[in-house]
Amino acid sequence: MNRRPGLSARLKLTISYAGFLLLAGAVLLAVVWGSLLRYVPDNEQGLLGISPNRYLLVRMFTPAAVTAVTFLLLFGVLGGWILAGRMLAPLTRIADAARLAASGSLSHRIRLAGPGDEFRELADVVDTMLEKLESHLGEQQRFAANASHELRTPLAISQAILDVARNDPTYDRDELIDRLRTVNTRSIDLTEALLLLSRSDRRNFTREPVDLSLIAEEAAETLLPLAEERRLTLDVTGEPVHAAGSAALLLRMVTNLVQNAIVHNLPDGGTVTVHTERRRYASALRVENTGRVLRPELIPTLTEPFQRGTERARTDEHAGVGLGLAIVHSIVRAHDGTLDLAPRPGGGLVATVRLPASR
Repeated sequence: MNRRPGLSARLKLTISYAGFLLLAGAVLLAVVWGSLLRYVPDNEQGLLGISPNRYLLVRMFTPAAVTAVTFLLLFGVLGGWILAGRMLAPLTRIADAARLAASGSLSHRIRLAGPGDEFRELADVVDTMLEKLESHLGEQQRFAANASHELRTPLAISQAILDVARNDPTYDRDELIDRLRTVNTRSIDLTEALLLLSRSDRRNFTREPVDLSLIAEEAAETLLPLAEERRLTLDVTGEPVHAAGSAALLLRMVTNLVQNAIVHNLPDGGTVTVHTERRRYASALRVENTGRVLRPELIPTLTEPFQRGTERARTDEHAGVGLGLAIVHSIVRAHDGTLDLAPRPGGGLVATVRLPASR
């Protein structure tokens, strides 16, 4: 924004300090002058109607007063300039950090030393903001790189299939169509997942009361055939709990959690439990499943895009596109809730979602 030039904050503080000091000096001189007049008699009329004693007092006091006022003015300007510079030095460091951030460098930190005051609080807030911006930018760059890779993979596969079919006249046409359909379906799923992730991040949805227990039952009913195919037990327990949000997004959140619990489970005889309950000022949904023992350091990475958490083969038709828990985390965050992931001692994962309760 273009602004007309004005006085700097340091100069304004200097003028204010010097003016205040000059005013205080003038008031002090007026008090001294009034006190002196009380002790100097005015009983004789002299030159210009003023007694000789008071005329002499005026001649002695005026040069001293002028000298004092001049000294106060110079001292006020010089002292005010130095003090203002020292006071505004933290703002200069903060402004320099902001300029570096505006130029694209987010690694710089102010790290203002000294006791806690308004400048220190402002510097800490800017440092926190820069740290979050740097983290968010790094996350977005990794996401863009991973998304580009994931989107390029099915296109490369389709290109390879078409090249083979063109160079081989005996290539089975039905097999070609089936393989292209599979690759195209994966591309569509990935694109829809990316769009859903972007939509939940923007929070452009209407909030309404949603019963999480009904959402859990609907998601479980939809995925029950998949659980039966893998010979897993799928249970839904708990009580009706309500949260404010988008029913479609919350259904996708629960569906992703349950599907993740089914896919990442034991080969046979595993369990998946979905439980809803009321907690203080919150509605909670917990999805717990059996499965492999997860390393603790792996848990924080599960909500990152394109992190699948296990060495499952890409040929699994239910393997997803690596955005399941990332979408869950984004939806929970858009609803001002929290997502906690914890490994089960015997193997598997416990995912707990807490959302603000709907009145």
